[in-house]
Amino acid sequence: MRNPVAQNVADFLRHFPPFNYLDGSELYTIAQHCRLLYIEKNSNLFKGGTPVHSDFYIVKKGIVGLSLTSDAEEMLIDRCDEGDILGLRPFFAKNNYLMTAKAREDALVYALPISVFEPYISSNEQVLQFMLESFASQTRNPRDKERTGRLLAENTIQSEQEVEIQYFQPIKYSLNPITANPDDVIMYIAKSMANNNSGSVIIQHNQLPVGIITDRDIRGKVATGTIPVTAPAHAIMTHPVITVQENISVAEAQMMMLKHGVTHLCVTKDGTVNSAVTGMISEHDVVEAQANTPGVLLKQTRRATNNKELKYVREKLTDLIQTSIDKNIPVSHISNIVAEINIALTRRAIELAVEKIGSYPPVRFVWMTVGSQGRKEQLLRTDQDNALIFEDVPQERYDSVKLYFMELAELVTESLSKVGYEFSPYNIVAKNPKWNKSLTDWIKQYNEWTNNPKEKEIEANNLFFDFDFIYGYPAIENVLTETINQNITRNKKFFAHLASNMLKNQPALGFFRQFIVEGDGEYKDLFDIKTRGIKPLVDAARLLALSTGNIEITNTYNRFLKIAEAEPQYAELYEECADAFNTLQRIRTENGLINNSNGQYINLEEMSKSDKARLKNCFQSIANLQDMIKNRFSLTYLS
Repeated sequence: MRNPVAQNVADFLRHFPPFNYLDGSELYTIAQHCRLLYIEKNSNLFKGGTPVHSDFYIVKKGIVGLSLTSDAEEMLIDRCDEGDILGLRPFFAKNNYLMTAKAREDALVYALPISVFEPYISSNEQVLQFMLESFASQTRNPRDKERTGRLLAENTIQSEQEVEIQYFQPIKYSLNPITANPDDVIMYIAKSMANNNSGSVIIQHNQLPVGIITDRDIRGKVATGTIPVTAPAHAIMTHPVITVQENISVAEAQMMMLKHGVTHLCVTKDGTVNSAVTGMISEHDVVEAQANTPGVLLKQTRRATNNKELKYVREKLTDLIQTSIDKNIPVSHISNIVAEINIALTRRAIELAVEKIGSYPPVRFVWMTVGSQGRKEQLLRTDQDNALIFEDVPQERYDSVKLYFMELAELVTESLSKVGYEFSPYNIVAKNPKWNKSLTDWIKQYNEWTNNPKEKEIEANNLFFDFDFIYGYPAIENVLTETINQNITRNKKFFAHLASNMLKNQPALGFFRQFIVEGDGEYKDLFDIKTRGIKPLVDAARLLALSTGNIEITNTYNRFLKIAEAEPQYAELYEECADAFNTLQRIRTENGLINNSNGQYINLEEMSKSDKARLKNCFQSIANLQDMIKNRFSLTYLS
């Protein structure tokens, strides 16, 4: 007779990969070895930097957060809930945990010995394939790219160990190097290098590499007058040329350069001088390969001394987004990474501005970002929306204190503009006196917005309910958030205005389910994915989150997930909307990267049939959500 407890565990596991690839008897055998652990809220299941356990874990109930600690700041990377697996690093690496697993609420987890599960990996082809794909893609479920989360979340690209992972990945290099013959004149080779903005030329004989000329050769041998500019290439070329095979890793390339004391490597078909040239690796390529990891970008940000250095990081951030999109990393994770770097850039801009003023702030303050950056959804180069709140001071000091913070805000916002964050079209920036004032004045402002909402102002004011306090004195933040919370509690008039505004969003599809595109102007015949797709979801998530008393979570995706927990009767709809938001964000980001724009307007003719179908499915979820909101929020409170 089977143990009923073990059978219950088996019945639970069968719903989640990779356990769903096992048969009933295998699951029962595994279940007999599972231990149920109770993890109290804020207690650690395991801690980053500690040796790995002999067990890995499956969440049965509750939420376990995975976080990194950098410069004493804890950064939440992932949330694991029912059925999610964590602690699997021992399958692939014997080193310590990279991240800390902490219960975000009281949680129950199953602990399963790795030694018990390991045989099923080697004996079951589907389990093995799932594990390999999970490790390669760094996702919990590689078969479901639209779902966020990771099976091997401890290997998240936000950890500094990702630098090491990337270090052993293939390096990107030029596939079309300039070539010349040994008897070609140096002067013409130099002109060719200048015209092609190249630092090297491969010298070939009978289509095989025999040497290389670099900028250093021309500077050291020709510019000094040692060799005339009319001499042949073989007079200054370095030989023999150092060759490597295709798909060489960053680590191998750097090792070869150090070993041979060179700055360029010639890539050939078989890695020797006896096969055709297929590419060229420069020292710059090695540097670039190591410059686009989150850990490196954060370090560069904190060490930046001017706007030029901050701008460099922002440009590299775009490359990081592109790489992450190419690797099918979930959009919510990319957003978290980008948000942290955006925050670091803003913090550094504030620090540099204080240094430039030459005196410390006269009172404590906080810097608040609102809108997309406040929601941590700023993937592309969109607007900067920010504000400043300073401590209350006696009336006789108010003008001088505000003058300081106006100067500070001017320096910070101008710096961010130069870095690549355009000014808000609504002029919602801290250098605007309207958005730079004392705590009491801000409390009055929020009181007005919540208790006397005005239809014509609600659109711009909504941004201030998507906020993130990224710099300054936490007590100011606490007072303001508590004020907002008190004002919106049971405030039917305020929510009626939010609902009315949300329902005014333009439809995405026509009567016959065709996409509604722009009828005229600069974007004629293009589809506005932001206004017709993303904005309705942002507005709805804000409305629902605030109406349920949740003002601390401002990210749209996380708002929907949190609301789904609070209202299980609508959980399926909210989860569909969360997925729809991620899908729309990914499409917009991909479009923006391709066209070097903010991605708002899309040429539907360039989309595949399947992508269009995926896009339309998102709008069905939005329509269902709008119907629910119509029935839920009474608009009779509008005045």
